[in-house]
Amino acid sequence: MDRVAALLSRARVATSLEDFGEDSFREGLEKLVASVDAEAHLTERGSAAFDMQIVDLLSWRLQIEHWYRLHPEIDDQQIVAPLIGLGLPRTGSTALSCLLAEDPAARSIRAWEARFPCPPPQTATEVDDPRIAQAQQAMQRREEMFPRMKMMVPSSATSPTECQTFMAYDFKSQLFLPFAQLPSYAEWLIHKADLVPTYRYVKRVLKLLQWRCPPTRWRLKNPGHTLFIDSLVQVFPDARFWMTHRDVADVIPSVADLYFEMTKAFSDHVDKTFLGRLNVDMWEVGLRRLIAFRDGGATGGRNQRFFDVHFAPLQRDPFPIMAQLYQFLGEDLTAETRTRMQSWRDNTPRDKHGAHRYEAAEFGIDPASLRERFRFYTERFSV
Repeated sequence: MDRVAALLSRARVATSLEDFGEDSFREGLEKLVASVDAEAHLTERGSAAFDMQIVDLLSWRLQIEHWYRLHPEIDDQQIVAPLIGLGLPRTGSTALSCLLAEDPAARSIRAWEARFPCPPPQTATEVDDPRIAQAQQAMQRREEMFPRMKMMVPSSATSPTECQTFMAYDFKSQLFLPFAQLPSYAEWLIHKADLVPTYRYVKRVLKLLQWRCPPTRWRLKNPGHTLFIDSLVQVFPDARFWMTHRDVADVIPSVADLYFEMTKAFSDHVDKTFLGRLNVDMWEVGLRRLIAFRDGGATGGRNQRFFDVHFAPLQRDPFPIMAQLYQFLGEDLTAETRTRMQSWRDNTPRDKHGAHRYEAAEFGIDPASLRERFRFYTERFSV
């Protein structure tokens, strides 16, 4: 039995389920496994962790399809005009998404739901669901394995998280890139993969989550969407977007260091210059695609669907920005929501767990050259 077949079998045995749904996930799974086996240089622990991650993702997909078979009416749910955050990572997007998640009239993907989507959540038990404690324990184990992660991306079991995990059910996701050095998978994902089926599956999971647990006004966030904007809007044609901005010299080396923090836990052969080059190349492609999308359409009308946020003013005082964002959405920023946002901000100061420090040169990145390469972006958005 080959590696992919063995992983599929393990997931079937773990769940006692058989149906993975449509086959769109198989190409990505095969590309990913081949890249890991040939290029990742995983340790024994890394190999075990990778296999466990794949079996978990396949198991969750089996469970999702099982719930759809039991309740086909789930597919009648509508995902209407989601607000989606994109742009470069490390630009304040996590803080902004956490503020937006404080609105009780809106819905986000909570970390525990991303880890345990089935059975689908219910309003009556969403605040004390036992999976919240399970997810928190898993996150504590992650912090022990990656001690610097909480400096970079502070989170909890109930905080909003990205769509990466749901994209990974189709095995076309940046979720895998910080785990190991995967040049062939990265090349395929960025330049050749068809992400439309991936976003259809993301929508499928969102329908499941809101089915018994509204509200249905979704607030989503994933910098990775920047790379795949054309596919994203095919599946979410009425989406609106916010985009965060920051000096690329403060962003891209930081992302490369985040990748290093994760990769080194699973491999004894980590090439920092590869991680730097991967992030420089990947985010240049993404930003060029996104700018082309924003400037396209009839008289550049797509640009009107975007709300831009700069890092420094967001850090100083987010509330004028939040008021403008709600005005952009045509929604009311209530006193209750503002109070909840202020409480989150008071309890989650920047650098709560210490400052994230890194050296760009270790990743083969020269800040001056980086700024010159990304001038097309910084001049376009006055960064």
